[in-house]
Amino acid sequence: MTAFTVRVPDETVNRLDQLAEKLDRSRSYLAAPAIEDYVAREEWQLAEIEAGLAEAKRSDFANDRDVAAVVGKYVKSRK
Repeated sequence: MTAFTVRVPDETVNRLDQLAEKLDRSRSYLAAPAIEDYVAREEWQLAEIEAGLAEAKRSDFANDRDVAAVVGKYVKSRK
């Protein structure tokens, strides 16, 4: 495991310290999973964006019927 320094606003440090105290944990214990969650979420989002761009490059778009079918699942007709 590697340790590194992160600069954050004093207010954030104070809030993190309050949480750590209430949970009887260290700053590091709370910060590590928060960073892991952030990295995982950003990786997922970027992968989805890249996949969408690749689809667009291939002109792999939904047609009108596909879009209507999806919308029809979630929007009730007023008929």
